[in-house]
Amino acid sequence: STPTARSLPEIMDPMSRLGCFAGLVLVVLALCGSRAPANLQTQIARIKPHTAVSPASAALRRIHNLGCVARGPSRVARRRTHVAAASDSDRAEVPEGSVTAIILAGGVGKRMGAAIPKQYLDLNGKPIAAYSLSTFAQMPEVGELVVVCLEDWQYIFEEEHEALPDAFKKPLVWARPGNERQDSVYNGLQAARDDALLVAIHDSARPLIDVQDARNCMRDGATVGAAVLGVPVKPTIKEVNEDGTVAKTLVRSKLWEVQTPQCIKPGLLKEGFDYVKAHNLEVTDDVSVIEAIEKPVLITKGSYTNIKVTTPDDMSVAIKFLGESADATVSATPSVA
Repeated sequence: STPTARSLPEIMDPMSRLGCFAGLVLVVLALCGSRAPANLQTQIARIKPHTAVSPASAALRRIHNLGCVARGPSRVARRRTHVAAASDSDRAEVPEGSVTAIILAGGVGKRMGAAIPKQYLDLNGKPIAAYSLSTFAQMPEVGELVVVCLEDWQYIFEEEHEALPDAFKKPLVWARPGNERQDSVYNGLQAARDDALLVAIHDSARPLIDVQDARNCMRDGATVGAAVLGVPVKPTIKEVNEDGTVAKTLVRSKLWEVQTPQCIKPGLLKEGFDYVKAHNLEVTDDVSVIEAIEKPVLITKGSYTNIKVTTPDDMSVAIKFLGESADATVSATPSVA
């Protein structure tokens, strides 16, 4: 038989309808400046939560979660990231040459305390930023490299690009950094070719990005529109009040530390930037632009070795990881008799 459309009350079970009705009564009373009578409060308190989430209650929570937090002249976009562990069979294929890698290399690196920006410091005989260029250049999915940097540092990428085998040389495009990260990303997006399926935005201070992790993130981005590499948080995280006292302990199982690349369909990213600019929003990472327009973002599980080198201690850790990676490569190489 042909299914017929049903109204919301028909879809909702009796307990859900009762819970929604009680909640709406309290909302109306609150808006009118009244207090619910004691007997009504008692009856509402007896209504136990139902295991099923009604469409109405879900919609109310969605409305509650919308909006931004005021901070100075701008506002900060509220995060709405969805965590998913997609299997390879669920992921879309990314055609060869369809991705533009946007490598962000415009930071000044104040925390490193060095005379030059951190991404240009030497790491085992090569500038930190050069590792990212080389990694993405070697991926068949990548058809273009957009580097966001000051003109004074272009030579580092030009030299690394020139040293690549001919098979890995991709078009190299330049963009200039902006005042904030989101401005640099926007400039990189403007420089990217029009027909790219995805842009993969990557911090040049993350030299240890794993190719398979980046590929999985690209495939997740192609599947849902936006994806970001991340890892589950290990330590306990507490929210702290301004006076230094603990406000609450956050649920660790729900917390992820995001990394890069962050892989987004260009049209979706442009839509997000239009919204962010129109509403004067301040975002802290690339997929926050997508969260601002209430579109889904997948977190692709990455590796803990994909660290961002921002302090001297990070540099020591990166050197150690590089050494372990080199040792593993040597041990995996078959000997020639």
